[in-house]
Amino acid sequence: MAYRVLRAVFSWLLKAWYRVSEVRGDRALLSAQGPVIYVANHPNGLIDPGLLFVLIERQVTFLAKAPLFAMPVLGGLLRALGCLPVYRKQDGAQTAQNEGTLTASIEALVAGKAITLFPEGKSHSEPQLQELKTGCARIALQAVSRGARVTVVPVGLTYAEKERFGSAVHVEVGEPIAAHTFAPAPGEDAFARAQALTEAIASRLEKVTLNLGAWEELPLLETAEALYALEQGDAASDAARRRAFAQGLALVREEQPERFAALKARLLVLRRRLALVQAAPEDLELRYRPWAVLRFAVVNWLWLSFGLPLFLLGAALFVVPYWVPHFASRGAKAELDVQATVKVLTTLVVAPLWWALLTALAFVALGPWWALAVLVLTPPLAFFTRYFLERRFAKLGDARTFLTFFGRSRLKARLSRDARALAQDIEALAQELRPRVTG
Repeated sequence: MAYRVLRAVFSWLLKAWYRVSEVRGDRALLSAQGPVIYVANHPNGLIDPGLLFVLIERQVTFLAKAPLFAMPVLGGLLRALGCLPVYRKQDGAQTAQNEGTLTASIEALVAGKAITLFPEGKSHSEPQLQELKTGCARIALQAVSRGARVTVVPVGLTYAEKERFGSAVHVEVGEPIAAHTFAPAPGEDAFARAQALTEAIASRLEKVTLNLGAWEELPLLETAEALYALEQGDAASDAARRRAFAQGLALVREEQPERFAALKARLLVLRRRLALVQAAPEDLELRYRPWAVLRFAVVNWLWLSFGLPLFLLGAALFVVPYWVPHFASRGAKAELDVQATVKVLTTLVVAPLWWALLTALAFVALGPWWALAVLVLTPPLAFFTRYFLERRFAKLGDARTFLTFFGRSRLKARLSRDARALAQDIEALAQELRPRVTG
């Protein structure tokens, strides 16, 4: 019962903070029965296990670093969920204490249950997957030795802007691994087989995560992928295509540095020119038809006329719970990979208190019926305020782009011509590298 209640609460909270844009791969694996180990990359602190907690459609046992169990509130939640502590040297703990955790994990798998862990062993903000620890493989193989047919399911998590409210997150379920195929034969080195399984897990995780040489390459990748999508007539920001482009850029950087430098320079120049007019590559292909422009103007005028007063009311009422998490993250001087964790946990505390305070103030000042109205209407008003903030302000961006190019056809034509030429070169490079790049 506690598990289902907490899962519902976390589902509501994370969906309020993030937009799970899509779940790719075999989603049925998220409800696979029998002994399963879910493994994922770990770029975003406690948000990563929170997302898996919400997305995996069966009860799972999480492994979490031991210091979290000592934290107020959070420690109680972890124990209520049946999480198991992992003792790490970097936390000042004796790794021998992990014996009980490993035994409990193996017993869970032998009993046909599922566990979830992050084999990188830490949350981080590096642009690529870190070296995996062998703990996952050792747990899986020991359970296999006791007759469990363990399946390892890799899950890739890619955040657009992981520390920001409203960020999109892409989830991809990778190809599962049958752990028993790595079981050591009699007399074979068990550690070597565990290392082989670890390498297989790393390989599968790399296929569902974005791996860059440095974060400075991300703007290049985004622009190149958007131009390629423009040339192909597809939508930009395809996660699988971006992973393939990351592999391709790495190959060109290592094998043809001069060609990489020239391509980088052209991409950065175009990106800067588009930034000056606050436009994206896909904006260059927009064709403004009179009736479409009129419809856009009328619809958004109606939204502003009727929705803006509600938005302003919501913005005034929720200014405190909106900004307190940001100030808490700054005050804690949180690293990038735990900023969202601090913000979400702060929201988990502040939002219910603020809701209760608004209800109490309405009761004292206006009476019980007003208090009931505030109690019932506060959540939908909060969601409407967020929706209006995201959608309507995005439409203002569309209007700004229209005004930028309206009457400046030469500027748009010149940018379109340069973008098209660069897109064709990128397409030719993609064709050249396709046999060596997955995806």
